[in-house]
Amino acid sequence: MKQIIALGGGGFSMEPENPLLDRYIMDQAGKTEPKICFVPTASGDSDQYISNFYDFFNGQNCVPSHLSLFKPPAKDLEAFVLEKDIIYVGGGNTKNLLVLWKEWGLDSILRKAWEQGIVLAGISAGSLCWFEDGVTDSFGDQLEPIRSLGFLKGSNCPHYDGEAERRPTYQKLIASGTIQSGVAADDGAAIHYIGQEIHRIVSSRPDAKAYRVSFDGQVLEEELPTEFLGSK
Repeated sequence: MKQIIALGGGGFSMEPENPLLDRYIMDQAGKTEPKICFVPTASGDSDQYISNFYDFFNGQNCVPSHLSLFKPPAKDLEAFVLEKDIIYVGGGNTKNLLVLWKEWGLDSILRKAWEQGIVLAGISAGSLCWFEDGVTDSFGDQLEPIRSLGFLKGSNCPHYDGEAERRPTYQKLIASGTIQSGVAADDGAAIHYIGQEIHRIVSSRPDAKAYRVSFDGQVLEEELPTEFLGSK
């Protein structure tokens, strides 16, 4: 079963006191103690980001590790990745992530992992990277379109409610045909795909939502059913 969980925002890096999304990700592996590997490429392998990952996941029923392309954990990256249950990709610069992954062949390794049933998850850049295209701040202080890996069809926009320019820029790019129609997620919302289909949308806070955004003479924004993972 091919699974991708795309977080608009949230998780251990944005909501360290709110474990709901990260525990949801771990549950999808179907293991008592899943092996979860953090890939912090987009942050330049930030030591603080890696430390935050271990601060949270060392306290969970899992076996945490991380994959640095600046200090590779193994010569055979494919073998290292394919023995994991979950690959969790951090946020940062999507453009740099894509360039480095392609140079190291990690894009192909991750596609193989996905096809073999390893859960792929990620936040922000780690969400955007799985789609065909989307909107990013990787190029400077403006939001611009970017082509991504294309594991999932269509486009993606994280931080839909968290950054003032995300929603209007995403809609403008879709309306102009610069990027394809797609899905957007608020901070605290996660879109769970099985294959190419949305299986479930979950959130770590009651007001976090996800949307399908398209253009047919005008921009169409459809709020998608979202399940809050906390107590009602």
